[in-house]
Amino acid sequence: MSSSRYMEPWKIKMVEPLHMSTREQREAWIADVGLNLFQLRGDQVMIDCVTDSGTTAMSSAQWSALMLGDETYAGCDSFYKLEAAVKDIMGFKYVVPTHQGRAAENLLANIYLKPNDGKYVIGNMHFDSMRVRAELAEKEPLDFLAEPGYHSTDENDFKGNIDLEKVEDFIKKTGTENIPLIMMTVTSNTNGGQPVSMANIKGLSEIAHRYGIPFYIDAARYAENCYFIKEREPGYQDKTPKEIAREMFSYADGCTMSAKKDGMVNIGGFLCTNSDEIYAIASELVMCFEGFKTYGGMAGRDLEALAVGIQEGIDYTYLKARIGQIEYFGQCLDEYGVPYVRPVGGNGVYIDGMKFYPEIPQERYPGLTFACELYIHSGIRCAELGTSAFTKTLEDGTVVMPRLDLVRVAISRRVWTNSHIEYIAESIGKLYQSGSQYAGIRKKSHGLVAAQEHFTSGYEFIEK
Repeated sequence: MSSSRYMEPWKIKMVEPLHMSTREQREAWIADVGLNLFQLRGDQVMIDCVTDSGTTAMSSAQWSALMLGDETYAGCDSFYKLEAAVKDIMGFKYVVPTHQGRAAENLLANIYLKPNDGKYVIGNMHFDSMRVRAELAEKEPLDFLAEPGYHSTDENDFKGNIDLEKVEDFIKKTGTENIPLIMMTVTSNTNGGQPVSMANIKGLSEIAHRYGIPFYIDAARYAENCYFIKEREPGYQDKTPKEIAREMFSYADGCTMSAKKDGMVNIGGFLCTNSDEIYAIASELVMCFEGFKTYGGMAGRDLEALAVGIQEGIDYTYLKARIGQIEYFGQCLDEYGVPYVRPVGGNGVYIDGMKFYPEIPQERYPGLTFACELYIHSGIRCAELGTSAFTKTLEDGTVVMPRLDLVRVAISRRVWTNSHIEYIAESIGKLYQSGSQYAGIRKKSHGLVAAQEHFTSGYEFIEK
C-alpha cells in the first residue's frame, strides 16, 4: 500500500472490539433483512462505513465537558457555551438547538414551506433528509448541480457547485413567489462529499438576495468544505478554516446543522438565523417538536460536548489529517483501478456503481449489488446513495432514475487506523477484480415515504 503523507494528531486512549463474523453468518443475516443494509444489527457488522453521522470518537476534552452539563430546563449554562462557540465560528445572530440536523430541517420546513408558499425548493443537490421534508410539505426539491458534479471520475476541484445561470433562469421563468427557499449543501453529500467554492456560494447568495428568496446553508460538513476552499481556491491559502467559515456563512440568512458530522459529537444539531422574526417563530416551534429553546431536545451534557467539539472540528491540524486519511483511502483503491468519485470528498470515498459493475443495468441496482456483496465478502457495511435511494416515480407513472449510482463508504472521524483503511480498500479491490456473482438486485417491497424508502424497502439477488 502507498505510504500515508500525514500523522494523526491524536493518540488512542480507549478501544472497542470489533464484531467478528463468518461469511456464512453474514449471508444468513443479510438474507433475513431483505438485503437492506440499514436493517442489520450493529453487532452483525465488522467495520461500519454506512455513515459518518454520529459515529465520531469524542476527545478527552469533550468527555470532560460532559461532566459540566447543566440540566436546568430553561436557560441552562450549557446552552450559552454552545451559543458562544457557534457564534464565534458562524457569526449568526441566533442559535436554536435541536437533537439533530433533521430536526433543524423540520423547523426550517415548518417556517418556510407552508401550504400556500411556492412549490419549489432549489438546491445544489438535496440530501434525502431535506428532500423528504420538502415532499412531505408537498413541495418539489430541485437539484441544480453544475454539470462537472455528475461526471464521477473526472477531476474537478469543486464538484458540489450549483449552476448559477440555470438557477437564475429558473427563477425568472418560474417567479419568486413559487420559490420559498434556496438551500446550499456543503459539502455535497449526494455526489461524493464534494466541496462548494466560496465564489459559488457568494454567487448564489447574490442571486437569492436579488430576488428576495431566503438562502440557507446545510452546514453538516461545513468544516470539511472550508478545508477544501483553503487548499484549492485561490486567495484562501493564508486564511484559517474558521476565517473561511465566517465569510462563507456571512453570505447566508441562516443554516441548519447536523452536529453529528463536523460538530464531532454523537448527537445534536441546531438552526441558525439572522432574522428576529424567524428566531421568534423557531423559538416557539422548537417547543412543539424538541423542547425549550435553550436545550432543544438535547441534554446539557451533550450541549457541553458540542460546544467543545465544534471548535475541534474546525481546527486545521485535525482537518488535514481527516482529509488526508480519505485521500489515502483513494490511493489504496487506485492500486486496484477501482472507479470512485474523483477527487475524493471530505467524508468518505464514493464508489461509482455503474462503473464498478458495468454489466449490471441501472434498473437492477449495480451500486446496491456491490454494497451487499461487500458486506457478505468482508463484513463492511456501506450505503448506496443512488438508484435505490433517489429513483422517483412521477404522477404519470414515469420512473426517473438518478444520473449517478454511488455507494458511500463513509469514514468516521477519529475512529479508524490506516490498517482498517487498507483492509477496506483491499476488500473493495478484490471484489472489483473478481466481478459480481449476481445479475443484479430486484426490489421486493417498498417503504411508505418515497424519499426515504431505501431505509425500509426489501430486495433480493437476481441469479445469473
